Amino acid sequence: MQGYSKTFLYFICAVSAMGGLLFGYDWVVIGGAKPFYELYFGIADSPVLQGLAMTTALVGCLVGAMVAGAAADKYGRKPLLMLSAVLFTVSAVGTGLFSDFTLFNIARFVGGVGIGVASALAPMYIAEVSPAEIRGRMVSLNQMTIVLGILGAQIVNMLLARDTAMAGNMAWNVAWGWRWMFWAETLPAALFLAMSFFIPESPVYIKMKNQKSETGNDDNSVTQFPRPEERHHQFSWLISNSSFRRVLVLGLFIAVFQQWCGTNVIFNYAQEIFVGAGFDVDGMFINIVITGIANVVFTFVALYTIEKWGRRTLMLIGAGGLGLIYLILGTCYMMQVTGVMMVALVVAAISIYAMTLAPVTWTLLAEIFPNHIRGIAMATCTFALWVGCCTLTFSFPSMNAALGPGGTFWIYSAICAFAFVFLYRRCPETKGKSLEELEKELVK
Repeated sequence: MQGYSKTFLYFICAVSAMGGLLFGYDWVVIGGAKPFYELYFGIADSPVLQGLAMTTALVGCLVGAMVAGAAADKYGRKPLLMLSAVLFTVSAVGTGLFSDFTLFNIARFVGGVGIGVASALAPMYIAEVSPAEIRGRMVSLNQMTIVLGILGAQIVNMLLARDTAMAGNMAWNVAWGWRWMFWAETLPAALFLAMSFFIPESPVYIKMKNQKSETGNDDNSVTQFPRPEERHHQFSWLISNSSFRRVLVLGLFIAVFQQWCGTNVIFNYAQEIFVGAGFDVDGMFINIVITGIANVVFTFVALYTIEKWGRRTLMLIGAGGLGLIYLILGTCYMMQVTGVMMVALVVAAISIYAMTLAPVTWTLLAEIFPNHIRGIAMATCTFALWVGCCTLTFSFPSMNAALGPGGTFWIYSAICAFAFVFLYRRCPETKGKSLEELEKELVK
């Protein structure tokens, strides 16, 4: 157990995974607050400012992911997790507090940086403290907290919006309701910060730091690594080193595909998707919560299948299953099918994504890189993942307008088919193997 009791191991993994809970909540909460803060700030008729408010946090994600790797290699994993907790807390308070649109966006940017840092560091930290036989399950715990955060945001948004609407108090929602949607994040963010003081530094980082201080390289590694004082050259070295380029390309592909498989547009553009399927606004809110529940349930399924079925098998099931569902979903949109069948297809897509691509991507990214470059490589792939998220988010409205939802989901189906072939040929099986064993197998 890497020197830890099983109980303490579960504790430190759960604390680290709280970054995922805040990641999920902060990422989704803005969707429910959107109709109200747009009226408050007077931007309901300004698509440019609407887009700015929706994407400020994503820009912060890119920045956070970009700096997380080098900072984690220099200062350690624990301080960066603590920093992300501080950023989440500041953002939750500030976003709800500010009445100036510029300050609102600055607070959202700060939260985005926290998401970027947590999304890179939490799964990496969990992988480094967990033994090989349960590492996949432990890293999947991070995905479980992400979907719980998403569901929490969806429920908070629905309750606040529905309760005030039933009371006929739209003015309260515009003035205060959206603020409480953001403020609700303060409690778990403060708890994450407090509990992060009680977790240890990653043993992999401590070992790496000691070895670097003594020799400048790890005698057990398969190649020479940059010295600590040369960290700023590490990324260019990583790209130019043929031994690592192949595994880095694999990591980048997995990261971008997790976004470009298309499933996250269901969370970001639920209104367009469900209205296009024939539902009104009340039906949309109910369906959003249904998808959130499916997301949680099938993430629990992933906790039990990831060690039994393996990472590679689940990635292939995800790519192939989503490709088939999107083909059917696109056809139904083309044939103007509405109602329960459309909800069933969307829930099926969310379910497959939740038990395959969503958790397994983070597990693979935390496993496939050698110890000495895991920080910078994980940050690079997380940065690519958020670039994929940004491009997916920006492209969907244009694709939907030009091709309709049917044509758009056919494109996502084609992307999934291509990914299935790539993963079949390139994705390794990593279950049950130590990080050191994987380094020897994957880096040659």
